[in-house]
Amino acid sequence: MSQKKSAHYQRQYRQRLRDRGLVKKEIWILPERAAELHYVERELRRPGTRSVSVADAEREVDTMKAAQLWTTQELYEALAAADLFTDGRASVEILNAAEPCLHIVMHDYGDLPLFLTVSRQHILVEALLWPTSSVRDAEALNREVLRTHKFFSLSTVGIDTLADGREHYIMFGSLSAFSVLSGILFEIETLADNVIRATEAYEDFLVAEKETDL
Repeated sequence: MSQKKSAHYQRQYRQRLRDRGLVKKEIWILPERAAELHYVERELRRPGTRSVSVADAEREVDTMKAAQLWTTQELYEALAAADLFTDGRASVEILNAAEPCLHIVMHDYGDLPLFLTVSRQHILVEALLWPTSSVRDAEALNREVLRTHKFFSLSTVGIDTLADGREHYIMFGSLSAFSVLSGILFEIETLADNVIRATEAYEDFLVAEKETDL
């Protein structure tokens, strides 16, 4: 079977929408109204749908929020009371920066630090892997990561720039801010495990510590 580029699937998707008689319209909105727009768009795609009002969208968003839309403070309190933290396998604190986040230390994983942020409707959990300066051959490592990252379930590898301007490889997982607590805990433990496995899997691409000291 011949392989197709991602652009092919994008064209097919758009064509299916056209075949249904839909048209594309570009609009500009405030970012905090994204959930309401998503609801309106979904409703207006349905054949024979009635008119959708702002009130309809607001009620839908209110219903979603009632399902427990986490805030940083609420999630901190819930995590601190979970077995993972009360039995000493991990600890958590709030870092009050420009955007508050949770600093989680996974004691069962050699005190591995994780960082969790809640932003609108998303939760991001991430960990530093290693600085880009510690990689022998970035092109070779990047190719290997693209070939193998699917084996690290629920986690993705990327590159981020820290506050001091240095670039680091990171591993992260993303969830909905409506996720149940058990799912968030599972993501945290899975990410910690994946960080250890990724370090072992890619260690041959890294400069040995004794070499970095020279």
